[in-house]
Amino acid sequence: MESTAAVEALEAISASAAALAAELRRTAEPRLAGVDPLADQSNPLQQIADACLNGLAEAAGMEARLAAVKVHLGAGFAAAEVAMATPDASVQEQSVRQMSLTAEVAGALTVSEGAAARFLEESSRLSTDLPLTLAALGSGTISWQHGRIMCDETDGLEPGAAAAFEVHFLDPDAPGAARGCAAGELTPARFRAKVRYWRERHHPVSIETRHRNSAKDRWLEYVPDRDGMAGSPPTCRRIRLPGSGTAPPPPAPCRARQNRGP
Repeated sequence: MESTAAVEALEAISASAAALAAELRRTAEPRLAGVDPLADQSNPLQQIADACLNGLAEAAGMEARLAAVKVHLGAGFAAAEVAMATPDASVQEQSVRQMSLTAEVAGALTVSEGAAARFLEESSRLSTDLPLTLAALGSGTISWQHGRIMCDETDGLEPGAAAAFEVHFLDPDAPGAARGCAAGELTPARFRAKVRYWRERHHPVSIETRHRNSAKDRWLEYVPDRDGMAGSPPTCRRIRLPGSGTAPPPPAPCRARQNRGP
């Protein structure tokens, strides 16, 4: 499924790039494009400016479609790796496999492992829980920043609430759809403020209750050791592994030397 969607998106990007190149070539070199420059008495510089501005808008749409391709490929890679994993693998083996998966994606994208882990988590959410957001990203109507905002603001919502959240902001024909500018026409900062305001007004659970529940997912331990060392893992939060519904185990304690001489 991911491969088919990725191929279709790449074909759309190729067609858009070819049309954009033809338009820029016609404006920059009208004689080479078979157009008589004297036939149009309008300002040629204004034509170039308009073509470049339209090209920027088209390039932004292609960037969004390419981001959707990356989401499909990332989710497909993670799902394939999970499917190849041993069913009865231990927790340690699952953790090592997840680290290897993240490292491979980080190498392919030339990003840090933290950025790769977030990309895999967002790809999993977009491909499974946020179909309207991924479709809007694939059509170029919203940017990658808008897609990440949708992931952030639907975090912790029930599937039904997340679906209603998507419909409100991304389906203009739905009853009670968001008024004003479309999501893709708002800057990411303005869009985040708008969706966060709506989320807080319609969230079924109060912010105080959510704060208490979130605090339970974080921990800080200090474990003295016999050799004068101590373990102090960082404050962490359990997240869902891409392609699965499980949470990774708590991290191994960090080794930190106590305040004493060498």
